[in-house]
Amino acid sequence: MVIYDNRKGLVLVGVLWLKVILVAMVAVLSRSSRLDLKVRAMGIEELRCRWACRAGIEKAVAILNEDTRESDSYADLWSENYEDFNDIPLEGCRFTVQVIDEASKLNINTATKKQLMQLPEMVEEIADAIIDWRDKNDTVSGLGAEGGYYETLPYGYKIRNGRFRTIRELLLVKGVTEELFYGEDTNFNGQLDENEDDGQLTPPNDDADGELDYGWIHYLTCYSYEENVDAEGNKRVNINQGNERSLATALGISRSQAKWIVENRKGGYKSIADLISNNTPKEPKEGPAKNPNAAKPIDLQTFAAIADKITVSNSQKLEGRVNINTASSVVLAALLGGGDAGAQLAEQIVGYREEQLLGLESIADILQFEGMSINTFKKIANYITVRSNVYTVRCFATAERAAGDGLEMLTEAVIDRTDTPYELLYWYQGTNR
Repeated sequence: MVIYDNRKGLVLVGVLWLKVILVAMVAVLSRSSRLDLKVRAMGIEELRCRWACRAGIEKAVAILNEDTRESDSYADLWSENYEDFNDIPLEGCRFTVQVIDEASKLNINTATKKQLMQLPEMVEEIADAIIDWRDKNDTVSGLGAEGGYYETLPYGYKIRNGRFRTIRELLLVKGVTEELFYGEDTNFNGQLDENEDDGQLTPPNDDADGELDYGWIHYLTCYSYEENVDAEGNKRVNINQGNERSLATALGISRSQAKWIVENRKGGYKSIADLISNNTPKEPKEGPAKNPNAAKPIDLQTFAAIADKITVSNSQKLEGRVNINTASSVVLAALLGGGDAGAQLAEQIVGYREEQLLGLESIADILQFEGMSINTFKKIANYITVRSNVYTVRCFATAERAAGDGLEMLTEAVIDRTDTPYELLYWYQGTNR
């Protein structure tokens, strides 16, 4: 008769369970270790991408600071710089830089309702709401909205009743959606990617028409302004001030022309375009004047020569000026009143400036275009410039891995290059928004 020892069986079961526990512990520790390694690797990738983005921002700033200031156009190095800005390797990363001229857009703090209404997908309710957001009163404009609307929302907030401080603040305005604001180019690469042309399958929501539709962030800004100086950086001459002698000396015009400026300023010129009219002669009259002491009207040739040297304001900064060398045809058409006439004139300007090395060098240069009347010029003279100061710099960084691309990061900075090295107006780092 064989007698089994139950204690031996219990020991065997205990050993087996211990082995299972040890294997489980090893598996858990191994998995935890792999997770720690992945987290550590991602941390390193993030750090590298952050510094790659910083390097891209500083590279763009350096080029912007080296740029000449006589006029700014897409022929400048900050725009045409594929070699320095595209797919640059740096310590396990690659980065690409994009520079956008904020003066190429309508300034949402100064744009009129009529100008806003020319933007794609804009409706009167939103245009009025934008005006209400930035004005300083609590009176509803047309179909707009004031504080009472925003404070009674489920998650209420106060209306600004002042200047927009960032362009993304527009997303707080009644009726403005992310689709309207960002459009289809949500990663800001300027290309129609697969997910931006597949309808409702993947974000963003798009119309799948094979064309890239830009959002309002492409056409609007809150940062643009013009320094009140000429091409050489000299302070402009205020034609609302000064006597005949000082104006003639400062502007290099005749005493008779200076006298005409003084005699006709009456309550003050509202725009430099007030110096000309439909009756203004194209060139100075030749030959001796009957009365040398008589006032002599400014002719178009003289106006073109002095336009960049004169102003009607003593302000150092003129807010909201649009650079006609960099503005898109959509923005130019909005400035010009829209319609077929505005669109055609905008296309003329875009086509002409592409053929010029420096673009348009004075706002008076647009008087040469067919269809640009004196009356139209008067309407837009206080909205346009040929120089820029504020730029958005976007840097896209991608970490490199043996198995393919790793972590991706976007850094967006709005910089004012007026002072050296620059003033930072906005900074964002993270996803593509």
